[in-house]
Amino acid sequence: MSYVDGFVLAVPKQNLAAYRRLSRQAGKIWMEYGALSYVEAVEDDVKPGKSTSFPQAVKLKPGEVVVFAWIVYKSRAARDRINKQVMDDPRLKMQGETAPFDSKRMIFGGFKKLVEF
Repeated sequence: MSYVDGFVLAVPKQNLAAYRRLSRQAGKIWMEYGALSYVEAVEDDVKPGKSTSFPQAVKLKPGEVVVFAWIVYKSRAARDRINKQVMDDPRLKMQGETAPFDSKRMIFGGFKKLVEF
């Protein structure tokens, strides 16, 4: 069964076009190295919760939107290999202060699939 990396982050609305450009470039690079799927989605029906929610998880500020993203790989081993290649790729090298989002509020992790149809 395949392996998934998941991400949730906050992007300032004024940076959404820059974030989309970065995502398109990143997606092409991930796919080039062997990812099976790369998806980035921006909030459409996301509300703050009483106990927890996507906005609360990323400490959403006024003027920001939530982005939910995932990358699918053949296996955990493929993910580890591909992520190393991507992180070493000079096309994605950037300083934290030039990123169009606050990476300190990004939530991410790797997941084994439990159910798939």
